Amino acid sequence: QVQLVESGGGLVQAGGSLRLSCATSGRTFSSYVMGWFRQAPGKEREFVASISSSGGTTHYTDSVKGRFTISRDNPKNTIYLQMSSLKPEDTAVYYCAAPSTWIAARTYSDPRKYEYWGQGTQVTVSS
Repeated sequence: QVQLVESGGGLVQAGGSLRLSCATSGRTFSSYVMGWFRQAPGKEREFVASISSSGGTTHYTDSVKGRFTISRDNPKNTIYLQMSSLKPEDTAVYYCAAPSTWIAARTYSDPRKYEYWGQGTQVTVSS
């Protein structure tokens, strides 16, 4: 049984930083791309960042480029999202996600390609 568990969310002032973690279990973690998504109240879930199985390739949505960094530690079966220069518009529930099989790089930002999701962690950025 695949499990994803996020942690590290919280309340932070604008300009501050947080690091989210996502611990995985139940499968060969290092074989698959992983993604971070977020959902703000009243909005659809949106792509934030993805990282290839080796960690060598990353993708980011434009609004977080230069501020967020995704990384992974395969021996620890964990991925991270380092968030800096946070803005109030970053406020959302953040989810990590994994596909059940190989997916093409051009689909990394599509939440429909991910079958496994964590429970989410709330990030609130105050102005």
